[in-house]
Amino acid sequence: GTFESRYRRTSVGYTIGYPAGNGPGSKLPLIVMLHGYGGDHTSVPSGMSPAHAVSLLVNGEALTPMAMVTVDGGGGYWHPHPDDDPMGMVVHELIPMLQRQGLGAPPNRIATMGISMGGYGAIAFAEHFPHLFVAVAAISPAIFTTYPWVHYVNPGAYWSAADFARYDAITHAGALRDIPVRIASGESDPFHPWVEELAGALPPGAIVRFPPGAHDASFFLSQEPPSLAFLSRHLRA
Repeated sequence: GTFESRYRRTSVGYTIGYPAGNGPGSKLPLIVMLHGYGGDHTSVPSGMSPAHAVSLLVNGEALTPMAMVTVDGGGGYWHPHPDDDPMGMVVHELIPMLQRQGLGAPPNRIATMGISMGGYGAIAFAEHFPHLFVAVAAISPAIFTTYPWVHYVNPGAYWSAADFARYDAITHAGALRDIPVRIASGESDPFHPWVEELAGALPPGAIVRFPPGAHDASFFLSQEPPSLAFLSRHLRA
């Protein structure tokens, strides 16, 4: 479907995936799945649909019945910009809309997950709204450590040095102290050195995986089932 977003100032597309045996009207916990740079709500999960993802068997075991929503977040790294606020759209428009449909309804049964830019976004969402999300999983998160570097690589990611400081995932990692975290990054991923820095800043108990792999669809796909199983455990009533 689509809706007009006051926060993004545009029409936003979204997809809801239900596990087998469920559909509109089902009351389920919810995963908010965030796409990477250049993507949209049709881009994630990698290699499968949202409905396929939440219907997987992982190591022969079914996931907790849960829905997944994907949504158009633009290219602004999932945080507020002067003319586009995808974070506000998700938190203040998308999630309330879905809760009215019985998905992720209180008590808070919402997790967030993302790939690349979306992996960073999932971490940032959990850091800035720790009361809203019960767990976070990030696959190959696109992490930067300085504003000059990110401005050189992707000038549209942050609109000022102050903006970068406010939404820097490493600086605010302490906000995740009460939220279960799983992060996976391939050893050959170009963002890997900075993901290692993030891993060092995470509170004790975070699950961090650095297997062989690059920043590509093959690695993303390999990490989706264990990430979903991780979120499933924390969304189980």
